[in-house]
Amino acid sequence: MDLNEDVKYIKGVGPNRVLLLNKIGIFTLNDLITYYPRGYEDRSKPKNICECVNGEVALIEAVVMSRLVDSRISKGRTMQRLVIRDETSQATINWYNQPYLKSKFQPGKKYRFYGKVEFQYGKITMNSPVFDEIQNSNNTGKIIPIYPLTFNLTQNSLRKIIENGLQKVKENNGIEETLPEYILEEYKLENVDNANYNIHFPKKFDDFKKARRRLVFEELLSTQLALLQLKNNNLTEKKGIKFNAEAHMSDVINILPFNLTKAQLRVLQEIDENMESGKCMNRLLQGDVGSGKTVVAMIAAYKAVKSGYQSAILAPTAILATQHFNNFKSMLDKFNIRCELLISGITKKNKENILERLKQGEIDILIGTHAMLEENVEFKNLGLVVTDEQHRFGVKQRTKIAEKGQNPDVLVMSATPIPRTLALILYGDLDISIIDELPPNRKTIETYAVTKRMEERINNFIRQQVEQGRQAYIVCPLVEDSEEEDNDLKSVISLYEICQKEIFPNYKVEYIHGKMKQKEKDDIMLRFKQGEIDILISTTVIEVGVDVPNASIMVIEDAQRFGLAQLHQLRGRVGRGQYKSYCVLKYNGNGQNTKERMKVMCETNDGFIISQKDLELRGSGDFFGTNQHGIPNFKIANLFTDMEILKLAQEAATKIMDKDNKLEKEENVLLRKLIKNKFTDRIEI
Repeated sequence: MDLNEDVKYIKGVGPNRVLLLNKIGIFTLNDLITYYPRGYEDRSKPKNICECVNGEVALIEAVVMSRLVDSRISKGRTMQRLVIRDETSQATINWYNQPYLKSKFQPGKKYRFYGKVEFQYGKITMNSPVFDEIQNSNNTGKIIPIYPLTFNLTQNSLRKIIENGLQKVKENNGIEETLPEYILEEYKLENVDNANYNIHFPKKFDDFKKARRRLVFEELLSTQLALLQLKNNNLTEKKGIKFNAEAHMSDVINILPFNLTKAQLRVLQEIDENMESGKCMNRLLQGDVGSGKTVVAMIAAYKAVKSGYQSAILAPTAILATQHFNNFKSMLDKFNIRCELLISGITKKNKENILERLKQGEIDILIGTHAMLEENVEFKNLGLVVTDEQHRFGVKQRTKIAEKGQNPDVLVMSATPIPRTLALILYGDLDISIIDELPPNRKTIETYAVTKRMEERINNFIRQQVEQGRQAYIVCPLVEDSEEEDNDLKSVISLYEICQKEIFPNYKVEYIHGKMKQKEKDDIMLRFKQGEIDILISTTVIEVGVDVPNASIMVIEDAQRFGLAQLHQLRGRVGRGQYKSYCVLKYNGNGQNTKERMKVMCETNDGFIISQKDLELRGSGDFFGTNQHGIPNFKIANLFTDMEILKLAQEAATKIMDKDNKLEKEENVLLRKLIKNKFTDRIEI
């Protein structure tokens, strides 16, 4: 069975529907049958009419008592009414503007109705229910899958197309099994055919649970195996650099103007041992906002340079790269270490000069952005690669820069702290170090969640802070008003105009966003850092790493639009100096989820707790974002709710790799094929 067959060849898919299916990511038969439901409605258990409760959604089996009555209720509007009865009571069914239903019902015949029950004037009613004849039930009398849709694509039509796709697979001998027999037996898993059918059309919820467990296990196992294989290749096939034990990290530690935390010192010891071992280092350094990851990277880069190698520091934005450059230079100039900055905004002549000096070994540490990934960037002797804010770079990107040296050590930094178990599935190819302690001088940022009613009070508070000599950030979700249909959302440009002319006319207000030229952004950030700007209105371009010690207040407009991890990152832009700092989350909406998220932000400054809650409330797909780790977005697994299956999959992957680290044994042929099909285009295995 060719699962890569174009979806247009499936029964029920015409030219228009192909476009709709493509819109939701369905291009092939495989995409279709793995387009999993987002939920289910149990329409399998009928209730007696007399047992129905006001406001509940229920299934009723009843006989039609009379013909459908069509009546006009207002200008241009009609109502269709049907009286039904079972052995216990009577009910009225109403539809609106659907006169064609007259031909659908015959008095004396039994039908099923599924919808919301309402008590009106002592009578039981149901408005616009789903209905079926008892003998011909497509939409009732069973568990019904509910799918994510796009405009003009209905649940009924998508269900039918998926059913046709599964039927086609069945007629062609089903899906080839993807897991070895010994795994199915050991972990008591369904075969792939049953699982694929029952995830869409389970007869009972137990069938659904078994199907989902199988599919989640496969997804997590294959991901873990791929990453472990990558790690194994790095350890066994690549001879690493043995850095000089006489290049002491303590040289830098001793001249720092502050004391390192115990956590920083512990992590430096792990890195030091790694660098001197002669094995290729591939290490994830996790730490909360402001925990001091950058200084750890600087000390590691010092050791590499003093051992005769060059270092590359890769940052996601020019602003952050420039900040790192200034910090590295001010500290490492004392050791005659030559640092240089490579970002897209520099002149052609300057760039050519840097590239030539880099190639000749006249630059020890190169700090830059994606510009460093270009082919013409050549190192003489690259020994250490540091990627900052790893959630912005995929596996292939960090591999690409590492290939510019002879198996250099790689240190990956992330300020989005996630629990170790989850880190293992996302970064299974890396060892993990965690800085779980903040420097003693970091002040707790007071956080408040407010609605628009508090706007004037917030503006007065900003004025108060600026009058005291402090600076403020105001963050918006949009650059311009026209970006989205929601007119209530604040945009950087419109808010800047209002703030400059009406709200804060006596202060220096400026704005910055990602669409501006790099030179312009860098100039504004420099002026803000030097205190020439009082209030900076921005998009999330300032989310990553920008350090302005004098900024004491962060106001986030439409905070409900951001993930918790992102709100935490933004909040981390203040509280970096000696002054008491504040974060104000202005939000719209009364939904329970929104309130819960705002509450979490106000109650804790711990990034690990926040990211765990973010994962719980939003699910892994939204939390990690599409493909940003270089691994597939999980189609069915949820890294928060599926923790038990995740642990089993990790245990299975470790056992398999211990016995057969290249998956060459006969019993693992299917696993090798599964990984190749899923990952070859994403990571080199």
